[in-house]
Amino acid sequence: MGRYAVLVTGPAGAGKSTFCSSLVTHAHSLGRSIHLFNLDPAAEYFEYEPSIDIRELITLEDVMEEMDLGPNGGLIYCFDYLLNNLDWLENELGNYDNDYLVIDCPGQIELYTHFPVIARFVSLMQQQFNFRVCATYLLDSHFMDDKAKYFAGVLSAMSAMINLDIPHLNIMTKMDLVYQHDKEGPASYARRKDMERYMDPDPLLLADEVHAVTNAKFFELNRAIVHLVEDFSMVSFLPLDLTNEDSIELILSCIDNIVQFGEDEEPVEPKDLEQEQVDT
Repeated sequence: MGRYAVLVTGPAGAGKSTFCSSLVTHAHSLGRSIHLFNLDPAAEYFEYEPSIDIRELITLEDVMEEMDLGPNGGLIYCFDYLLNNLDWLENELGNYDNDYLVIDCPGQIELYTHFPVIARFVSLMQQQFNFRVCATYLLDSHFMDDKAKYFAGVLSAMSAMINLDIPHLNIMTKMDLVYQHDKEGPASYARRKDMERYMDPDPLLLADEVHAVTNAKFFELNRAIVHLVEDFSMVSFLPLDLTNEDSIELILSCIDNIVQFGEDEEPVEPKDLEQEQVDT
């Protein structure tokens, strides 16, 4: 067996902690060993008690009070402190030699898109602690109601993918609210028709429609963003409906495939299968 970890990243309010809890619950229902690792020094509530919790080492509240720092500066300090106290991290990870960690990350996207602290953490997880690591980037489905905001989310996801430089899965969360809206109003047909354009970003959503509501001086900027999305063609989303077990299973299966979960297991010989049948 190997060591596996998935980072759950994305902006505040995207549903990261709820997704982590649902992923752990679903895995436990399948009899799988999976653990929550809280990497947010400002976190306050979890449905599951984290197996590993950065708050046992340092908290954002203490840093802000003692160092007279704001929230963003305090977070950077917390992660620098973590990376300078690897004996604590090594001790915590030592209890999970053949396990699967779901790492709940802070909601400040600058940590994934601008600063190298999370990238350094990922490198340590891979090289020093021998984990196979992937990342998920969560985006709230309400971003689809504002096309300019949606493309800002697409660019943030792309920036995180480039900065972290690990296998990556983008997820559109709270899709149950979208489906519920479809049933309630006349806009359902248009929304279903356009859904695929949002899951696999269609640059024309920005080029055609945003021009109609923005100042002409931004047209060239919009056009440059369109070309950037088209040229890289890196970002696509999987829809997540937490009220649907099949949706959660699909996401977990994709993560398993990315980190090659279970590929280190020894193949079961036919005689072993026969013995298992006799034992049962």
